[in-house]
Amino acid sequence: MTRTILIVDDDQKTRVLLKSYLEKHQFEVHAAHDGSSFLAEFERLKAELSLVILDVMLPDTDGFTLCKTVRQQSKVPIIMLTASADDTDRIVGLELGADDYLAKPYNPRELLARIKAIQRRMTGAADPETVRRLRFAGFSIDLVERLLLDAQGANVVLTSMDFNLLKFFVEHAGETLSREQLMEHTRGRDLGPFDRSLDVQVSRLRQRLNDDGKNPNLIKTVRGSGYVFACEVEKHASL
Repeated sequence: MTRTILIVDDDQKTRVLLKSYLEKHQFEVHAAHDGSSFLAEFERLKAELSLVILDVMLPDTDGFTLCKTVRQQSKVPIIMLTASADDTDRIVGLELGADDYLAKPYNPRELLARIKAIQRRMTGAADPETVRRLRFAGFSIDLVERLLLDAQGANVVLTSMDFNLLKFFVEHAGETLSREQLMEHTRGRDLGPFDRSLDVQVSRLRQRLNDDGKNPNLIKTVRGSGYVFACEVEKHASL
């Protein structure tokens, strides 16, 4: 997996320190100071990027707009940085396709841990000699290419975290999975008492699967316990 990261932050000191810190951990880091320079760098580097880090507050645009633009063109994982104590920023970012978020001020070691957690999940593909595809309700998951295809064979666009969540659901079909289990699997950390990010991600995944949020047939809510993937799954060794 490539180790190329693109950062946008309008604070020069933050950019320099973060770039230096991540480079010490063997990442190739490119840094932009505003939305325009970020988009130029993203266009130049998008084929090799392994991660994008977006600050929400920028002088010429905002991180939400950049997140939406990136997600329209790429599946690259996105971490958003927000100085707001309000959960709204975090929820909006996740709804637009971000994979994780971190509140400012943050410890660079925590950001590094988040990056490594995303990398572990991105490289956790199945052995092609065993199960290659999982099929359910007309959908097909390719575990090697990390793709979700609908009944017509069209690609359903998912973020890396969405794919990991769906894969975990499908591999544990019929089991009641706690919100803590799901949070640990998709984000590698505990679920905070007021953290709605998992619920937002489940809602987003239901939308991708055309699973009615008010009366879902695939991902069902188990009150007081968590969620269950209520669908029969077929396993296939090859395409």
